[in-house]
Amino acid sequence: MLTRRQISLMLATLGAIAMTGPAWSQAWPQKPVKIIVPFAAGGNTDGIARVIGQRLSETLGQQFVIENKPGANGAIAAEFVAHAPADGYTLFLAATPQIATLPTLTKTPYDPVKDFDPVSNVGTNPFVLTVNPDFPSKTLKEFVERIRAEPNKIPYASGGNGSLGHLTMALFLKRAGLEMTHVPYRGGGPAIADVLAGHIPIYFANLSEALPHAESGKLRLLAVSSAKRSAQIPNVPTVSESGYSGFQTLTWNGILAPAGTPKDIVNRLAHEIALAVKEPAIAQKLAHLGVDPLGDQSVQFAATIAADIAMWAETIKISGVTLQ
Repeated sequence: MLTRRQISLMLATLGAIAMTGPAWSQAWPQKPVKIIVPFAAGGNTDGIARVIGQRLSETLGQQFVIENKPGANGAIAAEFVAHAPADGYTLFLAATPQIATLPTLTKTPYDPVKDFDPVSNVGTNPFVLTVNPDFPSKTLKEFVERIRAEPNKIPYASGGNGSLGHLTMALFLKRAGLEMTHVPYRGGGPAIADVLAGHIPIYFANLSEALPHAESGKLRLLAVSSAKRSAQIPNVPTVSESGYSGFQTLTWNGILAPAGTPKDIVNRLAHEIALAVKEPAIAQKLAHLGVDPLGDQSVQFAATIAADIAMWAETIKISGVTLQ
């Protein structure tokens, strides 16, 4: 026979168990969830948000609404999410700059680590050194020789001072001992447009930007910045294998939540994203955006963020890039 005290302890233990674990997850979501995107509609990050948002709507039974908040290199969106209630109803589809580079380059109204809980890194994009087809170099070796012969005379485009394309090019020029003239644009769209038009010959582009134009022959791809060749462009060598061993830069897009969001909501989201990116239809849609699907868990994503903050801070220091 159990004593009254033993029965009371058992009931208390069962009650405690019932209050933990999946309690939040079973109740969430009960209303639409916002995914805040730091750029205007139509871009790569926006496309990723819409692919993942649609799948989460289907699997979790509530609408995941995409809300674009462009401006200040993504700081406006980041600040909005950082100060949102930590209840799982406001999420951030962040890109690398808002977390790993912008806070190093300038003072931001949010802390990239303390103000967010990493959920899942949806996927990564490499950068690819692109040239207008009229530019004579057909390999990275020929490119280096050409730039070295005319120091500071040949311009290259970027999506803006401190953009990842700018930092990637600055890092490569430093590594190769080259000098070029930087021409910053207000975003990747106008930068690549001028390269396509032949107004400027060179751009270290996000693969998603370059892919459609490379397939049509309007751009020539010389080298990719990832450690391994990209599945989307397997015939394009890496910078590393082209004579600059260890050179690697990537950008990522991942879901963050306001700091303090219940862990079971974070874990459930990460689980659903991991399942989604493994579906052939979703993976194909992401591949069309130049994205290598990942869908990792919160702990792995947090480790990526920590490593990237350190790596890009060192890159900024080495390259001497500043926001003008």
